[in-house]
Amino acid sequence: MPKRSRNYKENAKKIEKANLYEPKEAVALAAETAKAKFDETIEVHIKLGVDGRHADQQVRGALVLPHGTGKSKKVAVFAKGPKIKEAEDAGADYVGAEDLAQRIQSENWFDFDVVVATPDMMGVVGKLGKVLGPKGLMPNPKSGTVTMDLEKALSDIKAGKVEYRLDKSNIIHTTIGKASFGAEKLNDNFMALISAVIKAKPSAAKGQYLKSVTVAATMGPGIKINTAKLTAN
Repeated sequence: MPKRSRNYKENAKKIEKANLYEPKEAVALAAETAKAKFDETIEVHIKLGVDGRHADQQVRGALVLPHGTGKSKKVAVFAKGPKIKEAEDAGADYVGAEDLAQRIQSENWFDFDVVVATPDMMGVVGKLGKVLGPKGLMPNPKSGTVTMDLEKALSDIKAGKVEYRLDKSNIIHTTIGKASFGAEKLNDNFMALISAVIKAKPSAAKGQYLKSVTVAATMGPGIKINTAKLTAN
């Protein structure tokens, strides 16, 4: 087992492991247990009652959090022609086409957090699937990162857009902001995220959809939420 810090042990004493907390209380506790010397991120981990191996049970999407994420994201845009200027004017950090793809492949360059592409550039971007995919950077229409409306895509990302998607264990891992936001803003962001995930429930999903929901600061203990308070299903 990894060695826990003194702060972690002190914070863990505030959490009753067997307890399922009210959503608002859990989020407030997560912020309270963020005692590191940096502004910790508040993470959310959602276990869903789906089987992501089946296409009709995939859960993936994106939303702009009401209070943003507290992190400034660098965006790389694949575009050509007039769309290059649109991307630059909208605040893209990097814009290119084949030249951008070459830089990623030959230099192992990943100085960006999000990749956006116009549909006509997916032939170029698709060849980067093996390097972008494992890092969760592959553009996707469901997350709004494959689009002709670059102005809106970039505006949303810069405003605090987060993506959510299942991992191999059918768990969504994402963030709802920084501890410094305070309990109220974090709760607003949390409820917006949960609402989006519930709306994304596949029709093929059977039984309990929200299996478990845990919230935690980067260096803090996990706090389990009573999912019945979020949705009965």
